[in-house]
Amino acid sequence: MNDLLSPGLIEGFGLYLVRTSALVLAAPLLGDGAVFQGYKIGLVGVLSVMLFAAAGAPAIGDVETFDYALLAAREVVIGLSLAFVLHTVMLAVRVAGELIGHEMAFNMSSVVDPSTGISTPLVTHMYETLFLLTLLAADGHHWAIRALAESYERAPIGHLGSVEGLPSFALNLFSQLFAAGLTFAAPILVLLMLVTLLVGLLTRAVPQINVLEFGFNLRVAAGLGGMLLFAPFLAPAMDVLLGHLMDGLEAGLNTLEV
Repeated sequence: MNDLLSPGLIEGFGLYLVRTSALVLAAPLLGDGAVFQGYKIGLVGVLSVMLFAAAGAPAIGDVETFDYALLAAREVVIGLSLAFVLHTVMLAVRVAGELIGHEMAFNMSSVVDPSTGISTPLVTHMYETLFLLTLLAADGHHWAIRALAESYERAPIGHLGSVEGLPSFALNLFSQLFAAGLTFAAPILVLLMLVTLLVGLLTRAVPQINVLEFGFNLRVAAGLGGMLLFAPFLAPAMDVLLGHLMDGLEAGLNTLEV
């Protein structure tokens, strides 16, 4: 009983709760929408209790209110940095979907995600759904939880430490995944550029053609055909993105290491 009520135990568990909450609320897979709901509260509570019990971290002892607020802010930064990796990998999919949808003129029609209230173009929504299903099939949610558990070993609670490496890590990861998104969309974009060139040549050859209607229909048809034609290449592309996710989580943990 004395061990359960030892000084600083509640404060230590509170820091576990803060880091876990930041990850669960911000991660696109574990809890997109950044709002408290019943299942999220339950997930945060269960993960915090299990990780705190498994890690066996000692209580941090008595600290001043201001110092504890700084420690809690550090936990928020660490949790958000792990969620940022997931969001950045999703960025590659979003970039590809946005570029393809824009060239197909599909960005004029969007789907509103009821969990976030954000309007998402149709092609982007389709690619994001495929990636999330691939991530679930590959146990990507387990990777996020393992990264959270390992973060307590790399960056223990109760120490302010240094997070000065996070900005450069975020910039490098962002640039890598943005380039991956361009590569992801490149085959279909090249096809749509050829279609645009073809429409321009037809317009010069046959001025009577309604360029707006003909070009729109041809781009949509070519875009859908290209997505069907290059569908077999989605699997290796998703494997590459999953590899970026694992590398990003590992690099993020190395940045947090004290």
